[in-house]
Amino acid sequence: MKEILIRPERCMGCRSCEIACAVEHSRSKSLFGAVAEKSPPKKRIYVEFVPECAISVPMVCHHCEDASCVSVCPTGALRQDGIVRVVTHDIEACIGCWTCTSVCSYGMIGRNRDLRVAIKCDWCPDREGPACVSACPTGALVYKEVDEFSGSKRAVAALKLAQGVSAAEIR
Repeated sequence: MKEILIRPERCMGCRSCEIACAVEHSRSKSLFGAVAEKSPPKKRIYVEFVPECAISVPMVCHHCEDASCVSVCPTGALRQDGIVRVVTHDIEACIGCWTCTSVCSYGMIGRNRDLRVAIKCDWCPDREGPACVSACPTGALVYKEVDEFSGSKRAVAALKLAQGVSAAEIR
């Protein structure tokens, strides 16, 4: 199963991913239309600047294997298919209690105060790949199988080691 994976060393903090996410989840599906919407669209990805390291890191829902947000949802609005493990959110069933927000270890469940519902990454199910990944100009976000992603990182690291680059310099 494909997942959104992050290469933090490539993120330049431009927030293109956040804008693309909000636009994709808008009614109009266009930047200019989204800006004019009465209830502004909400992003489901967050770019956090880490001052101690002077880097920006895109953060997305991890669709945790044993998702605490699913287990605390009183209405079953958050569900998880045991086979695929994607955490889905039924906005119609959400009562806006924010319990899921308080238990998410990564802080990845947001709030739409206008609609009084929780919001979270859904990997843009109506698209071939998530909007945030398509919008990322540096390739900091990728949508791949974990094994494929790890394999390509190993291959690059092996090449650099073979060329004499120290292990500390590999990124």
